Amino acid sequence: MAGLSLDLLALQIFTGLALGAVYVLLAIGMSLIFGMLTVVNFAHGAFFALGAYAGFLVLSLGGNFWLALLAVPVLTGLLGMAVEWGLVRHLYGRGIDDPLLLTFGLSYVLVELIRIFAGTQGLPFDAPDALAGAVDLGIGYFPLYRLFVIAVTVAILALLWLFLERTRVGLIIRAGARDPEIMRVLGVDTGRIWRLVFGLGTAIAGLAGLLAAPLQGVSPEMGNAILADAFVVTVVGGMGSLPGAILAGLVVGVIVSLTALFAPEAGDVAIFVLMAVVLLIRPQGFFGRAGLMS
Repeated sequence: MAGLSLDLLALQIFTGLALGAVYVLLAIGMSLIFGMLTVVNFAHGAFFALGAYAGFLVLSLGGNFWLALLAVPVLTGLLGMAVEWGLVRHLYGRGIDDPLLLTFGLSYVLVELIRIFAGTQGLPFDAPDALAGAVDLGIGYFPLYRLFVIAVTVAILALLWLFLERTRVGLIIRAGARDPEIMRVLGVDTGRIWRLVFGLGTAIAGLAGLLAAPLQGVSPEMGNAILADAFVVTVVGGMGSLPGAILAGLVVGVIVSLTALFAPEAGDVAIFVLMAVVLLIRPQGFFGRAGLMS
């Protein structure tokens, strides 16, 4: 503690923001699916891992990181749409427990498939050469790749906002989330809209997995650990709230980073303490709506 400087503290906060960016992407996907479909997607962590492995596959087939950055969201999004069409859509209107249990079981299936086809050992995943090294922020040197992760997250959030607020499909999605019956009366195929939403959420999860791969490597279980953190972020931000997911993701990332600096052994506990405190003060989270889970 005596040797702690403001520069070191600031760099640790930047590190937390980079970690928080990954949390934000995962929580945004979960909140998008829950807010529009009222489905708690426990397979989200598996899609996160699939995104990392899909990126590794693109690189092993002779592609590069930039191609993977485009291909991975498309592949995981299409798989998510197939899952929604083949499984999830049959459980709409049957309460929140049925799709939760379905996606919980699906996560185990997907992780086992990864183990079967890719092996059980972890795989290295290097950042592209263009993003190697560090940049001087004036307070010290910070890894360039982590800044890239923050920048990509900001870009994804901006594109998502434009899509939901400035396009006809986005208007239908927001209206359908509030009153799907009216949308059906107006002739809107809500089934296709929900499929698109589910695919968009899993596409963002896959992209988060790809971005996290150079930070932590690739392993079949990589989604299991981060799913618990992402769920905490979603609950703290408010189930179904996109602004809440953004704020909570950054807050949790910074808390994890600072806890690792001051008390590394308490890193896994800190975010659950945060969740407990927030739920005691505001049960619906930062920006959630009361009664949404009932």
